[in-house]
Amino acid sequence: MSDQASTGAALASAADFGTYKRRFESDPFNRMLGITLEECGPGHARICLAKTSETPQGIGGSVHGGVLASMVDIAMLAAIFAELRPGQVPAGTADLGITYMRQAHGDRVFAEARVVKHGRQLANVEVDITDAEGTLCAKGRVLYAFRVVEPTG
Repeated sequence: MSDQASTGAALASAADFGTYKRRFESDPFNRMLGITLEECGPGHARICLAKTSETPQGIGGSVHGGVLASMVDIAMLAAIFAELRPGQVPAGTADLGITYMRQAHGDRVFAEARVVKHGRQLANVEVDITDAEGTLCAKGRVLYAFRVVEPTG
């Protein structure tokens, strides 16, 4: 199990948000993008990107679409890993789609993930990307895959 996944499993069982938040925010990719974890619990997560001069930009100084797609994947992982089931081993993102509705401007951009269905081998997650005013900028849909390891004994 990955370090982030084992941390998520610990969050689900011990409700230790502080430990999970520290590990999440120490991830090099999250740090590079300026992403922090605001909320996390089984089936739900909210992350925040603090825009800086180093944040990749799109048209008109908006946040680059690739960064928004990364935020979809990152928020989804936090929501999924917070509700891993016994015997489920993370296998990776199977499908990720994003619909851009408007440019994401401002100093802070948020991604909020909700697990729609968590099955044995696949989870379906929806992610809303909003600006600081709460305006919907993009909508993501993700299928995440698990391997199921049967207990031996």
